[in-house]
Amino acid sequence: MHTSDVENADPAGAFQGATSVSGAGRGGRSPAFDGLAAAVLDDRGTVVGWTGTAQDLTGFCADEVHGRPVQELVADLPHAPRRAAQVPATGRVRLRHQCGNTIDVTFRTTRLSGSANFLVLAAPTPHVADHRHGAALLRALSAQNRITIALHDTDLTTVQTNATPDTPDGRPIQPGARLSDVLCAEDAESIEAVLRQVLETGVPLIHRNQRVSWRHHPARRHALSLSAFRLEDARGRPAGVAALYTDNTDQLRARRQLDLAHAVAERVGCSLDILRTAQDLADVLVPTFGDLAAVELADAVFDGDEPAERLGGGDPHLRNAALAPVTADWPPGIRRGNLVPSLSDHPLLRRFQHGETVVYGRDDYLALIDGPHPAGQFLPHDTHAVMVAPLHARGLTLGAIVVWRTGLSEPFTADEVDLMRQIASRGALAIDNARRYTREHRAAMALQQRLLPPATTDTPAAETAGVYLPANRGGGTSGDWYDAIPLPALRLALVAGDVIGRGIPASATMGRLRAAIQTLADLELEPDELLTRLADLIQRLAVEAPPGDHDVMGATCLYAVYDPVTRRCAMASAGHPPPVLVRPNGSAEAVGILPGPPLAVCGMPYETTTIDLEPGSVLVLYTDGLVQQATHDVCDGLQRLTDALATSCRPDRPLEETGRTLLDSLVDEAPRDDATLLLARTRAVPAEDSAHWQIPADPAAVSDARGWATRQLTAWGLDDLLLPTELIVSELVTNAIRYGRPPAELRLIRHHVLVCEVTDSNTAQPRLRRARTTDEGGRGLFLVAQLAERWGCRHGQNHKTIWSEQPIARAH
Repeated sequence: MHTSDVENADPAGAFQGATSVSGAGRGGRSPAFDGLAAAVLDDRGTVVGWTGTAQDLTGFCADEVHGRPVQELVADLPHAPRRAAQVPATGRVRLRHQCGNTIDVTFRTTRLSGSANFLVLAAPTPHVADHRHGAALLRALSAQNRITIALHDTDLTTVQTNATPDTPDGRPIQPGARLSDVLCAEDAESIEAVLRQVLETGVPLIHRNQRVSWRHHPARRHALSLSAFRLEDARGRPAGVAALYTDNTDQLRARRQLDLAHAVAERVGCSLDILRTAQDLADVLVPTFGDLAAVELADAVFDGDEPAERLGGGDPHLRNAALAPVTADWPPGIRRGNLVPSLSDHPLLRRFQHGETVVYGRDDYLALIDGPHPAGQFLPHDTHAVMVAPLHARGLTLGAIVVWRTGLSEPFTADEVDLMRQIASRGALAIDNARRYTREHRAAMALQQRLLPPATTDTPAAETAGVYLPANRGGGTSGDWYDAIPLPALRLALVAGDVIGRGIPASATMGRLRAAIQTLADLELEPDELLTRLADLIQRLAVEAPPGDHDVMGATCLYAVYDPVTRRCAMASAGHPPPVLVRPNGSAEAVGILPGPPLAVCGMPYETTTIDLEPGSVLVLYTDGLVQQATHDVCDGLQRLTDALATSCRPDRPLEETGRTLLDSLVDEAPRDDATLLLARTRAVPAEDSAHWQIPADPAAVSDARGWATRQLTAWGLDDLLLPTELIVSELVTNAIRYGRPPAELRLIRHHVLVCEVTDSNTAQPRLRRARTTDEGGRGLFLVAQLAERWGCRHGQNHKTIWSEQPIARAH
């Protein structure tokens, strides 16, 4: 059946469409019959004409029916019409077949022009029903505005179609047109190649996605789903191709918008860095939403501050934070970091400032730009539409998203304006979170930097350099610190610690611990004793903390004390990584120290380790952020640090430069944790600048001690300090003999101060008091405190040392 006939199918049209003929089947059925049986009746209803198709249908030849009344061929006429004019114009009857069966047919009669005879056309009723249903289906498909049907002949010329190009007149495509007359040449060639393959192979094509553009409107792309099958004539020969096109443009656009919204939710806001967040927002918009995109932020936002509200024209105080794609040919006025030019008081600008997403045409956008520079410097080449959406969050306008469409791209639609409003809302929240984090991070950084000691120190015991690198992500600083604390007798305490937690609370805890260590260091406790007391402090801080923070209060710490006279260093660790020692010959190794529990754990002992240090050795203290990176565990990180120190730590290189080099080479580009490094290059007091004298357990030894001290000061050229030193020696030696236990020792050290030390084996703490008039003793330490610049007492294992310091420079 030809499709063109089906297009006009009706009860009569079904007879006109059945043109091919095949023999009638046996048993009264004609399954292969696909034509029209025709007969001519005279005015009395006698058969006067009989066609070959009528013979195929009934089995009777023309000679057998000529001259016979038509009633004899019909099996079920309800009443016999007397004349042919009384036969119904159309209807259904059962015809007799030569073999004795009957055939259900549908017929139609019509008078022949200029004659009294009638033409009767008949076809099997099932065939007519098929034609009717096919025609109804074709009409229904043709009526669908989203389904286009095109029938092509073997040359792929359009025979019939319901297609209507997207033109102002909306006229349907006329038969005889080619696809290239309607579609862009490239799209027409692509579809014709596919249809030609269907025509040649006979293999149907189902749902092939195809993007096409109308020839008269190439900028607008349509998404089509193409299905095609071959048409054949009655003999099975190719007669053409039928193609069905379903327009999926709206569905594809909706899916693309949904995917874009999902991509924004997935990619934007993963970072707390303002610039990274802005760049993610720009990148996700190109090329899905526009050809070019930029994110502009208020100057205050970059520093974490709240921007001021602005209305009207003038300087918007915005700066380009991100561009996408970065490699595009941007005009000279649009560069990352550039200020946005002054704007005129345009009505569309007012709408933007009141929170609306605005679409500008090219001319409106050029009119918006004000200032001395040509407006063209701020408009990408070949732009035809610009969309600007405010980044509005928590009552603040943080900036704007600007999207350009250029060239042959489609203009913005109302749906896309709504979508951009949602994207801008989510992007604004992400940028505001990054802004607030930046503000908190800056505050924590400022607090952390204020709480840390000077980067470099220079003491008789060592020169030190500390380097601190804050984390680049997460919740802020993590409370890492270092310290170099000068102690009496030219000694130096070195500290490295790491507080649990992040942000300002961690920095505040770090400050409290650093102050506590300095106080405990002044008590001149042994390293293990100092850490024990520090652990007690952590427990008290945990009790004072809010209920939810009890379990996160803690720290690790390494405390070391170096004595430049004895050239020995005593250290203890509370869960902290071991220090690394770089010897003067350049070799480096981790110090074998037994770490105790972190400071949050009480009741566990700490152990002091003592090592000898040559002058010029470098002792390196650090926190785990330096050795524990994303791609290395602590052991590997410690080995990398040791190797790097052996290579870069040279005597002729400043310690601060070495520290910076180590951080650059060992720490990730975006560290997850703070990294702290303290380097101390040790010094030694020359042997000729210190002297020792053993104190006999005899009261008469006080006079000998004064004489020995006088001779030593005279040899050092410190005659101006003879008198106060004699008095200090007398009092300290007297106390050691009277209240202490042997052995006892007197030591003098010369540097920028004169240190006088008396050590005995009694661990009792001396106490300074004011003696009454009638008291015979109790004035010794009071006298020492008056004569010396400072004095104190430190305890060691089974001994104590009372010391005093007198400035040598003041004596001169």
